[in-house]
Amino acid sequence: MDGLIISLIFLVLGYVFGKLAERRHYRSIHAREEILVRLPTTSCKKPIKTSTPINHAELVHGHVVISIDYFKRLLAGLRNFFGGSVRSYETLLDRARREAVLRLKESCPTANEIINLRIETSSISKGGSGDRVGSVEVLAYGTAIYYEQASTQPSLL
Repeated sequence: MDGLIISLIFLVLGYVFGKLAERRHYRSIHAREEILVRLPTTSCKKPIKTSTPINHAELVHGHVVISIDYFKRLLAGLRNFFGGSVRSYETLLDRARREAVLRLKESCPTANEIINLRIETSSISKGGSGDRVGSVEVLAYGTAIYYEQASTQPSLL
């Protein structure tokens, strides 16, 4: 009986602290997205401003590894048993993708735009069997474009 009570306490603590951490992370993501909204990011292979000369371009990336809490793992195990959508992992992947793109944008704050954005996702297994997901890694990469700045000096004509 004591083992059941202790297990329930850990389950409730996992749920509460996992929810708090997720909410805090989402608040951070929303605040940083508002700051970086001015930097256009697209999966297109060509720049948006085709008439503006490009000064230089560089490969930029951002990545994140987020661990799965025990409560989400328990819910996913139940969902796998009964079948259906694993919603407990959907928020985890959403946070990871958005965080990776934010880190990519933060790595090139003076860029004019980011093109050819690609996102790779992989799971990091836990344990020797390799069938339990322990963490999720998301890598976002693209090409940062820096346009030539228009001359501010007056023309001599």
